[in-house]
Amino acid sequence: MNGKRAVKAVVRGGLVVLLLSGSLWAGSELTKVRLRTRVEAFKGSGQWQAVEYEYELPVRQTALIICDMWDKHWCRGASARVEGLVLKAQPLLDRARRNGVLIIHAPSGTMEFYRDAPQRKAILAIPRVAPPAPLVVSEAPLPVDASDGGCDTPPDQPYTAWTRQHPGIRIGAEDLISDNGEEVYSALRARGLDHLLILGVHTNMCILNRSFAIRQMTRWGVGTILIRDLTDAMYDSQDAPWVGHAQGTELVIQHIEKYWCPTVLSADLARALARR
Repeated sequence: MNGKRAVKAVVRGGLVVLLLSGSLWAGSELTKVRLRTRVEAFKGSGQWQAVEYEYELPVRQTALIICDMWDKHWCRGASARVEGLVLKAQPLLDRARRNGVLIIHAPSGTMEFYRDAPQRKAILAIPRVAPPAPLVVSEAPLPVDASDGGCDTPPDQPYTAWTRQHPGIRIGAEDLISDNGEEVYSALRARGLDHLLILGVHTNMCILNRSFAIRQMTRWGVGTILIRDLTDAMYDSQDAPWVGHAQGTELVIQHIEKYWCPTVLSADLARALARR
């Protein structure tokens, strides 16, 4: 069967089969991105080295999830930094969407606001897929202390400040909305997607711990990649390890690279998508 007939046959059989067939997506459907990870060359030494490498990302088998980019945070400093992330993220989201990347909006705790949104209804209509038995992954403690909430602009105190996703992030007609890991996992499997880019906040909290985020998706076998310059940590420099806020965020990113998944810069990802 020649290539053209193979594509037609798969389309008749169903879209999901088409997406799962790697041989049909050779060439332009793969794009090289520069990822960063960390290796401990001599195990137990505690000496980790950053390693960058080129990875062929299967664009049509990739989703991008936006974690907890709310309209308002209880911490004023966190809210201010999200404003900057939104401006930087929106062009990348538009480019990813144009290239066929599924965009999933995950502003936790605001699903009532989106109850009637077609993007919310669309993911609820997807049949649930039982996740696999989780992989066992061990990790060291996080490198920053945020036991007091991590806010760097006191006297803010925790409360539910958010009602929706930040309005500066556009929700496309074909996007999905969910804050539930099993819903997200089911959507990925239904569409034959096995890679998940993630951006948003906060790196040492929701980015790691939400049911749709790095720890859980990695344990379920999803190839997860953090966009490291489109995230932020909840960390106050008055707490251990007593470094500046940006450095504290970088320490958490390095922790993720050591134990959980690689990271990518948004500019590198945008350039890779532009080459397609």
